[in-house]
Amino acid sequence: MIESKPHNAFWRTLYTQGHDSALLSPALGWNLTGMASFWHRSGPVAVNYTVEVDEAFVTRRGSVRGFVGRRRFYHSMDRKPEGWKLDGKPQGLSELVDLDLGFTPATNVLQLQRLNLEVGERAEFSVAWFDIGKHALVELPQVYERIDANRYAYQSPTTGYEAELEIDPVTGFVRDYPSLWSMEEVEDLAGELLDEDDLEDALSIFSTSSAA
Repeated sequence: MIESKPHNAFWRTLYTQGHDSALLSPALGWNLTGMASFWHRSGPVAVNYTVEVDEAFVTRRGSVRGFVGRRRFYHSMDRKPEGWKLDGKPQGLSELVDLDLGFTPATNVLQLQRLNLEVGERAEFSVAWFDIGKHALVELPQVYERIDANRYAYQSPTTGYEAELEIDPVTGFVRDYPSLWSMEEVEDLAGELLDEDDLEDALSIFSTSSAA
């Protein structure tokens, strides 16, 4: 299990142009917040997402807000004893305790922390799956088998996707999600980052121009 403190991650999207950044923080359970920005067949996408889970990493609720092309959207997902609701509309799926957002690698950490598999253990279960442009929550079967401390064999039987996922040992986030996302390292971005003085200069210029 991960340490009870904030953890963050930053990914590059591999199947299209884009990036994703997430923060997982303890908050009467855990609160996952993030933002994904990428290119979609309908145009540019920017989406803020949240997922709240309890101390056992069972999902309480989630939300997504943003735009696709020129269209804005907002959706809320709530798990109730009688089942899930999407924007207040009953979806059933009462036996499912995980929310999986299809456009980000961030939500896998919640499932893996809830399962807490030992090396060699395998889990088959379904999640309540949601993706941008959809109008319902869908039951999506998943299979995880822990290979060693930082690797899992993963299958999504209904989509045909199979891969070996590498997990960051400190944050619990997926580090390598073959053909979909790859975690960016600080050293990989070092040449692109501003140092502290340059950042202060840039912010000063921005503040001056905004006030003009």
